[in-house]
Amino acid sequence: MKTKRMAGMAATILAGSLVLAACGSSGDDTGADETAGATEGTSTGIVTVNGTEPQNPLLPAHTNETGGGRIMTQLFAGLVRYNADGSVENEVAESIETEDNQTFTIKLQDGWKFSDGSPVTASSFVDAWNYGALLSNAQNNSYFFEVIEGFSYEKDSELTGLEVVDDLTFTVKLVQPEADFPLRLGYTAYYPLPEVFFEDPEAFGENPVGNGPYMFDGEGAWEHNVRVDMVPNPEYKGGRTPQNGGVSVVFYEQEDAAYADLLSGNLDVIENIPNSSITSFEDELEGRSVNQPAAINQTLSVPSYLPEWSGEAGQLRRQAISHAINREEVTEVIFNGTRTPAKDFTSPVIAGWSEEVPGNEVLEFDPERAKELWAEAEAIEPWGDRTFTIATNTDSDHQPWVDAVNNSIRNTLGIEAEMEPYAQFSEFLDARDNKQMTGMFRAGWQGDYPSLANFLAPIYTEGAGSNDAFYASDEFESLMAQGNSAGSIEEANEYFLKAQEVLFRDLPGIPLWYQNVTGGWADTVDNVEFGWDSEPLLYQVTKSE
Repeated sequence: MKTKRMAGMAATILAGSLVLAACGSSGDDTGADETAGATEGTSTGIVTVNGTEPQNPLLPAHTNETGGGRIMTQLFAGLVRYNADGSVENEVAESIETEDNQTFTIKLQDGWKFSDGSPVTASSFVDAWNYGALLSNAQNNSYFFEVIEGFSYEKDSELTGLEVVDDLTFTVKLVQPEADFPLRLGYTAYYPLPEVFFEDPEAFGENPVGNGPYMFDGEGAWEHNVRVDMVPNPEYKGGRTPQNGGVSVVFYEQEDAAYADLLSGNLDVIENIPNSSITSFEDELEGRSVNQPAAINQTLSVPSYLPEWSGEAGQLRRQAISHAINREEVTEVIFNGTRTPAKDFTSPVIAGWSEEVPGNEVLEFDPERAKELWAEAEAIEPWGDRTFTIATNTDSDHQPWVDAVNNSIRNTLGIEAEMEPYAQFSEFLDARDNKQMTGMFRAGWQGDYPSLANFLAPIYTEGAGSNDAFYASDEFESLMAQGNSAGSIEEANEYFLKAQEVLFRDLPGIPLWYQNVTGGWADTVDNVEFGWDSEPLLYQVTKSE
C-alpha cells in the first residue's frame, strides 16, 4: 500500500507494486512464486491444520469468518493475491488498469479453468459479483459491491457498472473514485463462480467448485463439525502451486486439544497457540514456531440495541468500561507479550497506521476516571443489579483473557462481571447476527486486504455485513466516503484517521489489543510460513508420506 494511484495516470497492478509495510516472517521475503519454486519437487503427504466449522455454506459472497475463510482461500483464486508480506500481485488478472480510479478495465490471463474443467471467463466474475450483490440473495459480503454502480440496499438491482467486453475482459465503473479498489480484489467476496453454481447454489455451497490451488476430495469431503479434506487442483495455473499431496482442515472445540495433537505429531500446523502454552511453546517446538505481528485486532463490541449502552448514560458507561481495562497487564500476564495494547481501531502492520488518533486516551487504564464516569452514568440512570457480561465462543481459547478483563472491570467499578459462553463459534456468530446478545461480546477482526479502510467500513458502516453492533453514524460514513474518493492511498488514510475520531467518541466497539500470529508446526512438515494476516501459506508446506 505504499505506492500512490493518482487520478489521471494509467495504473496497472504489477507484481509487488502495492506493498504493505513489511511485518516480518519466518522465511525470506520472497514472492509466492519464488517461494514455491524454491522447493525441489512436490511432496505427497497430506498437511493437517487446525480450524473451526464454517458458519455458512462455502460461497464467496457469503463467507466472512475465519473458519470458512481458511478453506475458501485454498479452493479459489482471485484477480489478485496477497503474498506473505502483504504485497499484492496479479493472480487470475493479466492487468487492472484505470485512468481515474473510477473506471477499471480488467483483463484475465488466458487458460484458467475451474476444477470441473470449465473455463474462467470475464462472465465468471461478473455473474458472481452480480449474484453476491443482489439484495434477495442475502449474502454476508454483499456490501463489498456497494461501490459499483447499480448496487442497491433497497431492491434487487443488477450491477450496471459491470460490463463484459469479451471472454477475457470486463470493465468496472464505481459510484465514485476509490483509491484502494484494486487492493480489495483478492478478497473472498470477489472470487469467480463457474456456471454449475447457478444450477444449484445450495448444493454448490456444500461441495464448491473453485479455481484455486486445491479442490474438495470428492463427495463427503466436508464432514461437518469434524474436517474438510482437499487435494491439489490439476487445473490450477497460478503461483500457489501445491507442494504437498493435499490439505485437511481439522475442526477443534478446544485449542489445547489442537496443540496437544501438534506436539504428538497428529497435527502438522497450528495457527494459534493456546494461552496455557504461551510461555512455553517456543521452547517446546524448538525452532518450529512463529511470533510475528499480524493484521488482527481484538475489541469488545457494544450492541446498540441494548438500552443500558444507549443514550448519554450508555456513552458514559462505555468510556468507564474502557478506562477500567488494564490492557498492559492482560497482554503481559495472559498473553506473555504476544499482544500489544491497542491505540486505534486498525492494525499497526497496515500502512498509514497512527498511534496518535485524537480521542484514543479513552484506551488508557485510569481507575479513578473510570469510577467518575460510572458515577455520572449512575446519576442519569442507575445500573441496578445487572451483571456485566462478555460473550464469546469456548471452542477457541478466550476464557483466560475474558476472565482477566472482567476481573479488571469488577475490581475497578465494583460491579459483577462474568463471561457468557457459547460452545461453538458458529453458535456464537448466529446469536450475534440475530441480535441475541445480552451484553458486550468479543469481536476480533482479521484483515481481508491490506488497507486501513478494511478495519473500519465493514464493521462500522450501517448495513455492512460485519456491523454486528448495528452502529450507525452519518459523520463516520461521510469521512469514509471522502477517504474512498481520495486521489491516493496516503490522502485517503487522512480521512480514515478522522473517521476513527468519531469512533472514539461513540465507542461502538472498545479496542483491546493487536494480536501477533503465534503459530507452530510439527517435525512432520517443512517450509512453513505465516502471512501478513496470520494465515499459514499451506500450499508451500511440504510433507513426506
